[in-house]
Amino acid sequence: MEDREATARAYYDALDEHDYESLADLLAPAFVHDRPDQTIEGRDRFVQFMREERPMTETSHPVDAVYRAAESDPGEVAVRGRLLDAQGDRIVGFVDVFSFSAAGVEAIRTYTR
Repeated sequence: MEDREATARAYYDALDEHDYESLADLLAPAFVHDRPDQTIEGRDRFVQFMREERPMTETSHPVDAVYRAAESDPGEVAVRGRLLDAQGDRIVGFVDVFSFSAAGVEAIRTYTR
């Protein structure tokens, strides 16, 4: 379970550091990101979006808490955090629910407030 928590944290580090190679290494080929404004399907498409198309690139994702699924269902980790702009101002709060498989992060469902 610790590896899944570390993987979730590494995901935000890769985003914040613009380390798209490390980001791709964390994700399964069939990765899906389901977010309030759109759904992005496929690891390569998602990495392309993050590298070239996201509306704001100079952001950070401080993680406030990580929640593990019950031991009987260890396939998910939820992360509560904040998206901050380049000046450190809060854009939105979020909860991301990570689903895992042997291939890596299979899906992230994002909830914002």
